[in-house]
Amino acid sequence: MGLAVSDALGMTAQGLPTLQRTRIADDLERLRLLVEEYSVGKVLVGNPISHSGGETFMSQLAAEFAEKLRKRLPCPVEMHDERMTSVVANRTLREAGLSIGKRQRAVDRVAAVLLLQSYLDYLENEHSRENRTAE
Repeated sequence: MGLAVSDALGMTAQGLPTLQRTRIADDLERLRLLVEEYSVGKVLVGNPISHSGGETFMSQLAAEFAEKLRKRLPCPVEMHDERMTSVVANRTLREAGLSIGKRQRAVDRVAAVLLLQSYLDYLENEHSRENRTAE
């Protein structure tokens, strides 16, 4: 499971070590500890919706996981469109010259950074739009 956190200003995303999934209870507890360690204000869960924007089997599983997180964490949990993050992550790593093995180990982390950065950019765009409207 790829993990990323933003800087204190909420401008850039940085990857954390990939979480090797074990049992769901253990995974949730490790995520709770990371939320505490990094003073996380909100958790994003990638939503693997279809290219046309519809729900998929995997997006249903992600929603179930997000609901389990909501019950366990002291902060809000939101779903965010993750379409193409793994594709872009793989392409970026391939263009950087990483071997297939190294790409496989890094793709979840890079995809998590891309997901968080797209969310941070979305928030910044919304904030800028609100400021222009208020003027």
